[in-house]
Amino acid sequence: MLNRVRSAVAHLVSSSGTSSQRSKSPDLPKAISPPPGALETPKSPGTKSGNEIPAPQKTAETPVSFSRPTFLQLSPGGLRRADDHVGRAVQSPPDTGRRLPWSTGYAEVINAGKSRHNEDQACCEVVYVESRRSITGVSREPSHNQGFSFYYWGLFDGHAGGGAAEMASRLLHRHIREQLKDLVEILQDPLPPPLCLPSTPGTPGVSSPSQLVSPQSWSPQKEVTHDSLVVGAIENAFQLMDEQMARERRGHLVEGGCCALVVVYLLGKMYVANAGDSRAIIVRNGEIIPMSREFTPETERQRLQLLGFLKPELLGSEFTHLEFPRRVQPKELGQRMLYRDQNMTGWSGRIELEDLRFPLVCGEGKKARVMATIGVTRGLGDHNLKVCSSTLPIKPFLSCFPEVRVYDLTQYEHCPDDVLVLGTDGLWDVTNDSEVAATVDRVLSTYEPNDPSRYTALAQALVLGARGIPRDRGWRLPNNKLGSGDDISVFVIPLGGPGSSYS
Repeated sequence: MLNRVRSAVAHLVSSSGTSSQRSKSPDLPKAISPPPGALETPKSPGTKSGNEIPAPQKTAETPVSFSRPTFLQLSPGGLRRADDHVGRAVQSPPDTGRRLPWSTGYAEVINAGKSRHNEDQACCEVVYVESRRSITGVSREPSHNQGFSFYYWGLFDGHAGGGAAEMASRLLHRHIREQLKDLVEILQDPLPPPLCLPSTPGTPGVSSPSQLVSPQSWSPQKEVTHDSLVVGAIENAFQLMDEQMARERRGHLVEGGCCALVVVYLLGKMYVANAGDSRAIIVRNGEIIPMSREFTPETERQRLQLLGFLKPELLGSEFTHLEFPRRVQPKELGQRMLYRDQNMTGWSGRIELEDLRFPLVCGEGKKARVMATIGVTRGLGDHNLKVCSSTLPIKPFLSCFPEVRVYDLTQYEHCPDDVLVLGTDGLWDVTNDSEVAATVDRVLSTYEPNDPSRYTALAQALVLGARGIPRDRGWRLPNNKLGSGDDISVFVIPLGGPGSSYS
């Protein structure tokens, strides 16, 4: 009888739980259901002993929020191996003949126990952009300028959970596509861009290109280039992605935040956008060309301090925007101690009472933190992040806008060994640019130039070199220094891709 009552209650709870509908954004595909690559936690069978009444079993297990990039094509067994912190097997797309766009190489490995799952995510797509006016019913003559495609690569290094990185990996390229729809005809026109874009159909304003304000009618005026329009589209896409995370962080369990490193190839140029501490370099004929820089509390100290100076309410009564060489002691009030503010690169000053507060930026190197909490200053998400044991939000100090650098592929004749290397900080924490360039030369020299597997092999070598081998209860590099215990993700993009001189 008791068992029947329990079964009825369980059935009632299950039925009522499935009847409620959770709202979601039309742009977010199945955000509340586990993705195709999700790994579910095995259910533990109930045990009985004697006449003991069995505990009521759960009607459904909550799936682990763990997935890997779909292009890895991992089976359930492969997902479990990818989630193994002990073996830390390197994962790459299967060698089945269907390779990533642009013959891209990719490899990743999970952390050594830093977090429950691999919080990195990756995306590699070819995205078609159709003119917004050509898909909204506006009559126009047939033209070859109906649209274009761009190649897209993205690495997303999550923290405090993998939800933000997974969401960004699925949606950021869609936001970029939406921003580029207004630029399809302009970017394919060799003439200088207009200063005003046409109005969206259905809204007041001009809709014919002949009615656009010409650059000659503005004097003086700022120079507007095609590159700057693409850069602006990418910047806006990052902001819109961050705003979507803010709206849906509760309904879709978008926990934590992520650094974002994105590359867009469009009309002969590479646009490298970085928000966080991932990095990208070009290795070209042995030369190293940095294509990004890290955004950390140290590199953005003055921006953070200026914001704290202009809006002291963001600091509460706990923090000061000034930076000191060490923590100020009460007995040192009135003495001269070196400090620096938002305008200074050197040190000077006198200690006041409010200087006893904790500095907004503290620590050095990888231990530098904003408000003693987070070690990166740009990225997506982190809308719920607060100072430990406090209600002070940290998001106002974090920027979602990337720095975008442009590389023109048409200005140099590239060979098959010229590559663009993207890596999360798990790679760069233990590997410098010169070591990466040396690995590029060593690995690619062992493969034929037309061997499509050479770039995957290079990505794997870079990941293995940063991970190290298990020794002395840890992961060690050949020089016996500690290997990277972080998640490591690497893209290798050959610069001689489609449209190059040798392809």
